[in-house]
Amino acid sequence: MRTETPIALFKGKKIRKTIHNNEWWFVIEDIVSALTDSADPKQYIQRMKYRDPEIAEGYVQFVHTLEIDTQGGPQELNCANTEGIFRIIQSIPSAKAGGDIAGGARKQLENRLGRSVVSKKNFLKPSGKITKK
Repeated sequence: MRTETPIALFKGKKIRKTIHNNEWWFVIEDIVSALTDSADPKQYIQRMKYRDPEIAEGYVQFVHTLEIDTQGGPQELNCANTEGIFRIIQSIPSAKAGGDIAGGARKQLENRLGRSVVSKKNFLKPSGKITKK
């Protein structure tokens, strides 16, 4: 069953999202645009993968191309679930991506789910390296 709410708001910026496999998936470009004010979020994502080799290595594991309704009609866009989005946020060197937003959102989600959203697949140690338990 696919239920869709096409737009979410994040600090006043629109974030497209959809339900896939019974969980929310968010358009990565929208998240990056909201957190960086980048004029070219696609290029920012490419540079982010270059800066963070572990993101590049694991990108295909937590990013999926999903059909999202857009003004021009349905399009296939790169999306990540909440855990994947948190990993991407960890890789953005921006005050907007810092503790208040990520930490507050994580706590709220964990309270609602009754479980941690940080896993061995997405945990970033203070050293900047993903742990693999």
